[in-house]
Amino acid sequence: MKLVIGLGNPGLKYERTRHNVGFRVVDKLAQKLGWAWNESRNRAILASGTIGSEKVVLVKPITYMNLSGEAVGALLRWYKVQPEDIVVVCDDLDLPVGKVRLRTKGSAGGQKGLDNIILHLHTNVFPRLRVGIGRPSNSHMDTIDYVLGVPTGDERILLDTGEDQAVEAIELLIRQGVATTMNVINADPESEQKAAEKRQRQKERQEQARLARLQREQEAQAASVPASPEVQEEKIG
Repeated sequence: MKLVIGLGNPGLKYERTRHNVGFRVVDKLAQKLGWAWNESRNRAILASGTIGSEKVVLVKPITYMNLSGEAVGALLRWYKVQPEDIVVVCDDLDLPVGKVRLRTKGSAGGQKGLDNIILHLHTNVFPRLRVGIGRPSNSHMDTIDYVLGVPTGDERILLDTGEDQAVEAIELLIRQGVATTMNVINADPESEQKAAEKRQRQKERQEQARLARLQREQEAQAASVPASPEVQEEKIG
């Protein structure tokens, strides 16, 4: 069994805010799978079904973000699952807007909901899927005002794309495991392209060096071959 926990704040007031990325991701996943949010337990609303052969429960804590750990801790005890059997989905200020990253452990990085979950589980070793919301372009803007703000325009498009990628990552994680998903979701196409170009340049330099070495060997071999008798007689005459 897996618990997929989306973090956010309940109520229409917060629905479209940057801070509610986790809620939107699990909502999108439930909609994609045709699961209904028809159960309530331990201060959370739930939707459940199976992905592949795995029983999965989607979770939206309604404790408000900063107390998310109260609901999560109670649910782990209720379902008798271990921290490694959950996936926490949350926003991240330190990732560019729409960028998705999967980690199996680590600090909360200032994310209050994640911090409260770590507090209640007494461990930071559990998978978390972070969706970047970036930081405010205005350095004087209060962080709380920013995370509780509603993105618009291109930012909204990037965030929507990131949420969709997070949905795909959750399905992949449940079907193929954390390690495979990390290899896929954490890959940076730009870095991979640069690495591929670097490898190609190295191959070209190696080939040029090989050809130059071969040419020197051929020239040295030609210089060491003695002249034929006819050529020697011609030189004497």
